[in-house]
Amino acid sequence: MSGPGGKKPPLVAERRYSNAPTRKPAAKSKPPRTPRKPARKASWPVRLMTGTMRVIWRVLWGIGWRVAAMGGIVLGLFTLYYFAQLPPLESLIDARTRGSVTLLDRNGKVFAWRGETFGGQITTETVSPYLKNAIIATEDKRFYRHLAISPRGIASAIRINLAEGRGPLEGNGGSTITQQVAKLICLGVPFDPVQWKDEAAYEADCRVSSKWRKLKEVPFSFAMEAKYGKDNILTLYLNRAYLGAGARGFEAAAQRYFSKSANDVSPAEAAMLAGLLKAPSRYAPTGDLKRAQDRAAVVLGLMHDQRYLTDNQYNDAIAHPARLSAAAEAMAGGYFADWVMDSGPAFLTEDTTEDVTIRTTLDQDLQKRAEDALDYVFANKVKAGSKAQAAIIVMSADGAVRAMVGGRKSQVAGAFNRATQALRQTGSTFKPFVYAAALDLGYNMNSIVEDAPITLYVKGSGEWTPKNYDPEYRGFITLTEALAHSVNTATVRVSQAVGLEAVRQVADQFGMNSDLASGPALALGVSESTLLDMTGAYAGILNGGSSVTPYGLVELRLRGDDTPLIGQGGGIGDRVISENAARQLTYMMTQVVERGTGRRARLDDGRQVAGKTGTTQGARDAWFIGFTADYVTGVWMGNDDNTPLTGVTGGGLPAEIWHEVMTRVEEGQPIRPLPMITPSELSGDAWPGQMAGGATDGLPQPPQQQQPKAKRKDSVEQVLINILGAIFGGN
Repeated sequence: MSGPGGKKPPLVAERRYSNAPTRKPAAKSKPPRTPRKPARKASWPVRLMTGTMRVIWRVLWGIGWRVAAMGGIVLGLFTLYYFAQLPPLESLIDARTRGSVTLLDRNGKVFAWRGETFGGQITTETVSPYLKNAIIATEDKRFYRHLAISPRGIASAIRINLAEGRGPLEGNGGSTITQQVAKLICLGVPFDPVQWKDEAAYEADCRVSSKWRKLKEVPFSFAMEAKYGKDNILTLYLNRAYLGAGARGFEAAAQRYFSKSANDVSPAEAAMLAGLLKAPSRYAPTGDLKRAQDRAAVVLGLMHDQRYLTDNQYNDAIAHPARLSAAAEAMAGGYFADWVMDSGPAFLTEDTTEDVTIRTTLDQDLQKRAEDALDYVFANKVKAGSKAQAAIIVMSADGAVRAMVGGRKSQVAGAFNRATQALRQTGSTFKPFVYAAALDLGYNMNSIVEDAPITLYVKGSGEWTPKNYDPEYRGFITLTEALAHSVNTATVRVSQAVGLEAVRQVADQFGMNSDLASGPALALGVSESTLLDMTGAYAGILNGGSSVTPYGLVELRLRGDDTPLIGQGGGIGDRVISENAARQLTYMMTQVVERGTGRRARLDDGRQVAGKTGTTQGARDAWFIGFTADYVTGVWMGNDDNTPLTGVTGGGLPAEIWHEVMTRVEEGQPIRPLPMITPSELSGDAWPGQMAGGATDGLPQPPQQQQPKAKRKDSVEQVLINILGAIFGGN
């Protein structure tokens, strides 16, 4: 092949070695481009709409980012403002405007609280980890991952509200723990007694949700987290959350329900406490333990799902749900606690601004036995549907109240207390004071009085003729028989013999503080009194004739102080009747139980019992008050509207309640004899007693005027001799 000019090109051999330069292959030619079809031009309406949308978007974007920026700046400014306004954390831990009262029984154990109790500061470092985790699992599982508010939680709450037919901001709010704490401290607004009637009204107002308050909550929550941090906010929540029954904070609730610190609660107990946050009153274990346990099981499930509990811990907590402490379960002494609160000055009890501790005389064991006894009698011996009420007081001989039941519903606070507040006619329970006056004036248990019809003229009322419960009359009987069988005519005769003023004075000095009747019906118990005063008066008989002032408060002191502000306010007072008279009267009252109207009160173990029944006119009130060597116990029955009882007398149901109470109260106690004088122990010159003369219509004669029969006969004969001598001129 020839090249240009007719010359052949030179022959070149191919290199066969690797270092020979590689000959580049000729570049492949690109396929020719297919000419693009010209784009189809959009119609003018489409072009117009697209252009408009682009303009709108640019305008909205321009406005949006500026508004967002301004909103962020405003939010930041408000956050800085609240940050500067927030007080030190310590001042928020316990911001109660009122204090609390903790009541201790005779053994120093807590049995009741009044006011808002703050159990003491706890922190996220000291509190039981089970409780800390239970709260987070239940209230805000992303607490440590969000910044004060949770958009996901808010969105979820809105979805739930809409699904349930409510407005988006009605019902569930999706609040974080931080937001809840913001509400607890009322977004920094302090309590003002001028604006709010009390702290409860203040907190209720703080919980009211409004759009403005919701908006304010956001920067306030940011400020809190910036100033205090997560752990301190949770500490505030632990100490400020209201958990029902006056318990402020988890330490107070743990003490109240489990008698232990919140630092030591178990998983089951922690779950029950955390469950209270949803609805403190509804899920309070003292109100419905089963409901509280069911709620706790839900909390345990959340803790398990979020891996705060292992499988073993979860299964054990479900198998062994939390139970109340013995004191919380009993809820004993509500009426007693209210009475003690009323007995102290208001500024240290009901209206206290300090935390106060009161040591009392209450015996929780005896209180529970008295409550159980009353429940037993009404469940087994009172017809269904009966609205009759009852009250019980158990007291020591010095007036120390050991148990108090103010009505059939015993687990109460602030209820009407029939043991201390109900003024009712005493009926025949008043009669011992008539005989006490007689014995103190020198009569004895064997003095004779007549049981026969008697009519007295009452100024302003006309003639008054008392009747006996038993229509038959016994004739001449001893004072002991008259009291044992509650003989009205004989008692009236005794009261006339000793004088109504003497009877009134004895009753008053023994502690019947109400207005005593002025007429002869005084002897039959027409005056009104409370069960507390009547039981205290009977305590004076047991202790040998000295008055007592019933008391429950032993000492009151501010928490943390060693020196009491108030000491015991009651006890044994002045002597009213002689010890001899009191011991004779005690024997006479044992015969009421042994062979008289109070036989149903007799104790099965043979323990000596002294007491007296009482039934008022129309059976509106029925009483039995009696004592052993250990305790004085009073029982009252009646209707709150003062309507008559049906088929009830003092020797019936009240005596049976008394028997049931004292059988339980005396269980395990050694049997001790009553301090009394029996008929055989009376001095010789007083036995066999004096006989009432007919000249005074069967009234016992004053001791100084009474003479043995032989001497009275000699006196009559001497009078006749003197008269005959005067007539016939003899000397």
